[in-house]
Amino acid sequence: MSPDERRSEIAERVRRDGAATIEDLAAHFQVTEQTIRRDVNALCEEGVLRRRHGGVTLPSLVDTIPGENLPYGHRQRLNLPEKRAIARTVAEHIPDGASLAISVGTTPELVALALLRHRGLRIFTNNLNVALACCANPDIQVTIARGRVRPLYRDVVDPSVPDFFATYSVDFGIFGVGGIDTEGTLLDFAEEEVAARQAIAAASRQTLLVADHAKFGRNAVVAGGKITDVDHLFTDRPPPEALGVRLWGAGIALHLPPDHSQTAPPLLQPKEVQP
Repeated sequence: MSPDERRSEIAERVRRDGAATIEDLAAHFQVTEQTIRRDVNALCEEGVLRRRHGGVTLPSLVDTIPGENLPYGHRQRLNLPEKRAIARTVAEHIPDGASLAISVGTTPELVALALLRHRGLRIFTNNLNVALACCANPDIQVTIARGRVRPLYRDVVDPSVPDFFATYSVDFGIFGVGGIDTEGTLLDFAEEEVAARQAIAAASRQTLLVADHAKFGRNAVVAGGKITDVDHLFTDRPPPEALGVRLWGAGIALHLPPDHSQTAPPLLQPKEVQP
């Protein structure tokens, strides 16, 4: 395990458990306590974690905002290798010249980064990091929603955002979620996030949900739609059995990184608009 992978998992364990000791982390990863201290120091300097006596906990900012998602910079660290694998898998399926609506979130941002070698893409987004990332390729045309910026999450979430996405008809809608409950309900942390995600889905000929394994069973406060409403699910591990049965029964295409699937991924072909 590389230092980046280990630090990503440390951050995820603390997010899940609320705190961790240096001793327990060293035992779990089978490395020295000195190594864990270096990892913890790096994560604390980035603001992902906060030191406490003998270990680490979540930053006080998160503790004081019940029901809120983690700040964007913190989420960028969580499950980073898995999210990158998902993003690469999505990029392998998207053809040049496609039009895409891309949502808020760290995994959609990584999808945008993975698409930078594509040509002739047209991207519509309310994710500031997606828009900035795509500026690295002048052959990608980016249109961004206007409205109120949420600095903590680096996005535009505004009552006008659903109308922004409704203006377009795109080949692919790519979005993440805050969590997916055991019944397959898609969850987010704000009504505006759900409204924007649903507007992306309505404007897209094919919908691609991108969610790492930590989203399965993760709680969030606003429900909006079902996992069986999407056309494709891109994740890093097979979903829980009950959700897998729902996906199979609804004919939802499940896409896993190459280490879980040995066949070469076909390009998704944009669906024709029905007359």
